[in-house]
Amino acid sequence: MELQANNSPFTQEQTELLNRLLPTLSQTQLIWLSGYITAIQGTGIQVTSSAGASSAAQFITEIAPPAALDSKEVTVLFGSQTGNSSGLAKKLTKKLEEQGFQVTLNSMSDFKSNQLKKIENLLIIVSTHGEGEPPDSAIAFHEFLNSKRAPKLEHLNFSVLALGDTSYEFFCQTGKDFDERLAELGGSRITPRVDCDVDFDESAAEWMSQVLGALGQTSAASLVSVSSVGAAASVTTESAYSRSNPFQAEVLENLNLNGRGSDRETRHLELSLEGSGLTYEAGDSLGIYPQNHPQLVEDIINASGWNAEELVPLSKNKGEVPLREALLTHYEITVLTKPLLEQIVKITANAELRKLLEPGNEQQLRSYVTEHDLLDLIQDYKLEGISAVNFVSVLRKIPARLYSIASSPSAYPDEVHLTVRTVRYEHKGRGRYGVCSTQLAERTEPGEALPVFIQQNDGFKLPENPDAPIIMIGPGTGVAPFRAFLGEREESGSEGKNWLFYGDQHFATDFLYQVEWQRWLADGVLTNMDVAFSRDTDQKVYVQHRMQERSHEIYEWLQQGAYIYVCGDEKKMAHDVHSTLATILVLEGGMTMEQATDYLIELQQQKRYQRDVY
Repeated sequence: MELQANNSPFTQEQTELLNRLLPTLSQTQLIWLSGYITAIQGTGIQVTSSAGASSAAQFITEIAPPAALDSKEVTVLFGSQTGNSSGLAKKLTKKLEEQGFQVTLNSMSDFKSNQLKKIENLLIIVSTHGEGEPPDSAIAFHEFLNSKRAPKLEHLNFSVLALGDTSYEFFCQTGKDFDERLAELGGSRITPRVDCDVDFDESAAEWMSQVLGALGQTSAASLVSVSSVGAAASVTTESAYSRSNPFQAEVLENLNLNGRGSDRETRHLELSLEGSGLTYEAGDSLGIYPQNHPQLVEDIINASGWNAEELVPLSKNKGEVPLREALLTHYEITVLTKPLLEQIVKITANAELRKLLEPGNEQQLRSYVTEHDLLDLIQDYKLEGISAVNFVSVLRKIPARLYSIASSPSAYPDEVHLTVRTVRYEHKGRGRYGVCSTQLAERTEPGEALPVFIQQNDGFKLPENPDAPIIMIGPGTGVAPFRAFLGEREESGSEGKNWLFYGDQHFATDFLYQVEWQRWLADGVLTNMDVAFSRDTDQKVYVQHRMQERSHEIYEWLQQGAYIYVCGDEKKMAHDVHSTLATILVLEGGMTMEQATDYLIELQQQKRYQRDVY
């Protein structure tokens, strides 16, 4: 059947071209072209002239050669720290399999790098950890790809979904690294890389649609719903509740674990999951959607001269609500980012703020966004006079807060326990608050409900062998998942040895869950426990110092196949613990520092060295 110019949107010349071209195309080429058109729509590219057509042709070449897409084999690799990338990869795999593809799904930590040159179609989903670093599970593959050992990949078609947080300077850096390096090695992009902020559901759904469309299967618009992506990233059970549809969990208990006179406040919360259908494993996290501090909301409204009852739109076209409610429950107002400041400059034309964003002021900008919030910005740069509707249009949705679960599902069916340290401090003469921790400490009573979801963390799990020994290192609230680990091992009757290193400031007031550890020691569930209370002596003592004192025994446990788990502060504690482990391998194992480093990487690849750090 031929196209007719009078019953199609094409000109006579275009119709003649199409009628000459279409009969020459194979079925595979027609399918690929359909997918390409879907993908190009997703990128926003418009072809409006002969020059545009030339650009589009070049773009087709860059995206992928049609012949390479004849293969029905696709490899999906993910690098995940908290579980988001893992969940999305599983969702994508399911969709690909439904479209007839043969899919190999792997964590980057399990992927054998020598297989890379055999792959034709590669889809990568990876998060960025800390200041532009790959997550633990992606470190080895990231290093391999950027080494001289990486092969030429002219045969490879690939696409990258990058997860990140715009409040960090090196936003989605790991995903950018993979995308650029695969192209350098000769790979062709199936679809352009997509960079996702913390509210990633819709962006991830669009990327999946583009990929599935470009692989030539069906109209991308009908393939992936935002709600289903969110569900996959959170939990693989049949529960109706997910990241995008949180469960209202009743608060059963809310206690302060610190003793009288402590400088710290650490809340122990017990929440009911009854009726939710949500399940979890020891090592998983609970996500909570918090509310901003009411006083900060009022201060922002007053400083801007706004009407608290004025209706303003919610993000993602989710209707309108009064301004006070929007700032309290929907928008992020405590974290500044460079993209946010750039958007505010556009709507205000503020010359002083524009100067802060100019090249050469990077250090000043970095300091400002790290130490200030939205109220500071409004006051410091005199941003009064902007309409509330325009202002909230550039704010991002308040992200969920993730907390390591502190309970064993076997020991506490239909419950989930958390260990949350309250964040409060003074800056520039004003009290500052951790958004979620302060809400839990000051404005959450038993009987009330919190919107929650389960975040699976496949990279922080007990050994499959219940008799394998484990070494757990978790100062402060980092001890939370180890309460879950020991509870699970007690309930299952595991025979494996368990060793806990724990630290905080003062023995008398800050020994979290002391009674439970003592019971587990008495019952033999906990084999060893070493503690470090840094403010009880003139010389500060931390968990890594206790590890150094027990270096010989730690090395013996490693030789016996022990698994190492680290949970807590990433910026200092986790780095110090890692360095201490390397030093122990040098001292006790006779290794060079390079050999010790390689040994720890090997442990990570074997899942015998796992970290849940933040």
